[in-house]
Amino acid sequence: MTDIFTEYTQPFLAGRPPVAHPDDSGPLPARRTDAVILAVGDARKTAHYYAAALAMRCTAYAGPETGSPETVSYVLESGGARFVVTSVVTPAARPLTDGGRRLAAHVATHGDGILDLAIEVTDAYAAYDYAVDRGATPVTEPYELSDRYGTVVLAVIGTASTAGPADPARHILVERTAYAGPYLPGYVAPPAGVLPPSHSLLI
Repeated sequence: MTDIFTEYTQPFLAGRPPVAHPDDSGPLPARRTDAVILAVGDARKTAHYYAAALAMRCTAYAGPETGSPETVSYVLESGGARFVVTSVVTPAARPLTDGGRRLAAHVATHGDGILDLAIEVTDAYAAYDYAVDRGATPVTEPYELSDRYGTVVLAVIGTASTAGPADPARHILVERTAYAGPYLPGYVAPPAGVLPPSHSLLI
């Protein structure tokens, strides 16, 4: 949501002169919060908790069975809320990618918690330029991912965080207007064998 983005970015942009933009002079033109991405020590147990305690549905999965050898991720939804809980498959082993190392380091340093905030936008290329023009830190330029369900465009920007300028808070811009899959390319509808228990503790 625009309000969430403004809340996160305001401290970083405070004191900077506004940058002229041909389309709009207000906050980032975001549609809504796409997902809250959590780094956890055990994704399956965390997914079980959200499914059981909060009656959230597991709607997508990525892991070794789907071509993600070093991590497992569960997507849980309820109403307009979407959480993605992710953990390293073998914490004792050294992850193979920068993303895996970042995930493991976050859990080792901070414990379970928010890793990234994904924000849905209608045009990731324009939104990325728009945010960087106004002082956001460029992390990853827009790029496309595709599968049989279509194509998504992703980009990553950084804003001020309590950890300081060396470790900015990351926001993933997600353009999914041409995508009809369960979450993102690389995710599938969760196979029965990997689903966390879904009974609610509130019933």
